[in-house]
Amino acid sequence: MKVAFVFPGQGAQRVGMGVEAYKIYPVVRETFQEASEVLGFDLARLCFEGPQEELTLTENAQPAILTLSVALYRVLNGMGFRPHIVAGHSLGEYSALVAAGGLPLARAVEAVRYRGRFMQEAVPPGRGAMAAIIGMDPQRVADLCQKFSSQGVVEAANYNSPEQTVISGEKEPVEAAAQAATQWGAKRAILLEVSAPFHSSLMAPAREKLRPLLEAMPFSDLAFPLVSNVTAEPVTKGDEERRLLLDQVTAPVLWTQSVRFIVDQGVQLFVEVGPGNVLSGLVRKIERRAKTVPVADPRGVEKLRGMGVLDG
Repeated sequence: MKVAFVFPGQGAQRVGMGVEAYKIYPVVRETFQEASEVLGFDLARLCFEGPQEELTLTENAQPAILTLSVALYRVLNGMGFRPHIVAGHSLGEYSALVAAGGLPLARAVEAVRYRGRFMQEAVPPGRGAMAAIIGMDPQRVADLCQKFSSQGVVEAANYNSPEQTVISGEKEPVEAAAQAATQWGAKRAILLEVSAPFHSSLMAPAREKLRPLLEAMPFSDLAFPLVSNVTAEPVTKGDEERRLLLDQVTAPVLWTQSVRFIVDQGVQLFVEVGPGNVLSGLVRKIERRAKTVPVADPRGVEKLRGMGVLDG
């Protein structure tokens, strides 16, 4: 059976995530300790005890999700499980990169810590917004953004599924587009509680601040292909992935296209490695025949073992 590992992005964080795996698996404890040494504070305590407001801060949420995702990957890898291909949603692409051997965890933690900070600083609080447009053709969502672009920046940011496209940009045009979406044929539009307009051209300052940091890091070629958010195509060269991670800051996340590419490679099982199960739901909306297993805790690991997927 061909298997893909997919890794979640920001928004998957919640207080208590990873605590069961931390208690059971030594490699999870070691992974959190490794990340905490880079960050200079006890990441495990923040994940397990909160407070939620502090965990949700972009510069904390990103390394927290990355660390738990890599820790769970290491549990599976230690049981002899190796994916054929990997992908991650936005932040999750860094988790996928670490899993594929393209960047050491310590450097990835440093990168996403600053990535989160730079993204937060790129736009003054209250100026940006994002909204999920549900039940509308993605091309029509792009047309909707074009309609309201005269009021300011409003762009398609996440192509999450054929039924869900997230728009991002300045507050006024995003809210205006969301309000008009149902008149354009959407089932509904939901303003998202986010701290910045991610994956829009407004993030250009964050991309430029991130550039020297990533250029100084030791990217290696990948052990297995990684499907890029920016292109929905596979990457195996470290230098190419470095460039794409910079482009990713301002480019839309082509998740629907990425999942379809992975399915076209003959993948039958998607294992979501990290907190939550959002990606499993999106994968099924994109490809109904796909099998999905979220591995957010030891129960997910045991489910895979019961399927006979794991060697250990």
